Amino acid sequence: MKINEFKQILQDLKKRKIPEEVKKTVEILLDKKAERITVLKLKGISQMTDYIVICQVNSNRQNKAVADSIREDLKKEFRLNPFGMEGEQKADWILVDYVDFIVNIFLPEIRERFAIEKLWMDAKRYDFYPS
Repeated sequence: MKINEFKQILQDLKKRKIPEEVKKTVEILLDKKAERITVLKLKGISQMTDYIVICQVNSNRQNKAVADSIREDLKKEFRLNPFGMEGEQKADWILVDYVDFIVNIFLPEIRERFAIEKLWMDAKRYDFYPS
């Protein structure tokens, strides 16, 4: 991603009416070079959670690093600890559950296979990647 695209995405992120913790998560994902970042607003649609954050990375190692950064940075800035985490062993899909929002970090082929975005077609969608 080019620097001007990165700055434009950050400006767009700041304008969005989503919780600060979710915005910070997107910033962390951008900083860690995650790709195709999407936030789905499920508030009022599902009782499971209010927001789902979805992204993809290029390796299992990067997947673990991104999940660790999210956990560390949200604890530092918001004193948030995840309710649960899944998928760290295999690291092709790591889920970090903060109750009010859930972060899904995929390898591209796993993201395509499960197509979470298609499950929530009626959710408000925010995409944070170059068009």
